[in-house]
Amino acid sequence: MTAFVVLVLLVALERLAELVVSKRNAAWSLSRGGVETGQGHYPVMVVLHTGFLVAMLAEAFIRRPEVPSALAWSMLVVVLAAQALRWWCILTLGRRWNTRVIVVPGLAPVRSGPYRWLSHPNYVAVVAEGVALPLVHASWVTALVFTLANAALLTVRLRAENAALATLPAQERATHA
Repeated sequence: MTAFVVLVLLVALERLAELVVSKRNAAWSLSRGGVETGQGHYPVMVVLHTGFLVAMLAEAFIRRPEVPSALAWSMLVVVLAAQALRWWCILTLGRRWNTRVIVVPGLAPVRSGPYRWLSHPNYVAVVAEGVALPLVHASWVTALVFTLANAALLTVRLRAENAALATLPAQERATHA
C-alpha cells in the first residue's frame, strides 16, 4: 500500500509540474494572439483528474484488495509508458503545449514526434494512465468510473480542439494538446 501511495503522490507532483509548464505556455500563446476556446469544460476536467487521484487512494484503503504482482507490475509499466508519451508530447509541442485549448494563428503545424502518427497522442497517454494507474493496486472501480467519465469529457474536449484548429488556414493547422 505504501508504494502505491508514493506512486500516486509522484503522479500528483508530476501534474503540478505540468500545470506550471502549462501556465507559462498559455501566457506565451496568449501574448502572441492566441485564442482560447472550450473554457466551459476545463473546470470539469480539473475536478475529474483531481478526483481520479483521490478516488484510487480511497478505493485502495477502503477495499484493501488483493493485488496480484503480475497486475501491479504490468500496470506500472503502462503508467511509465504513458508518462513517457505525455512528456514526449509536451517536449514536441514546446511552448504550444498547455492544458487549455489555445490556438495561435500563424504557427507552423507540428508534424514531428508522436504527432507524426496521431492527432492527439497526449490523450492516448491520459486514457492508458486512467486505466493502468488505479490497477497498479487493483482499484478497478476507479479505473472503470474514470475511464467512462473521461470518455465523455474527451468527446467534448476533442470537439473543442478540432473546432479551434479548423479555424486556422490549412497550412497553419497545428496540434495543441
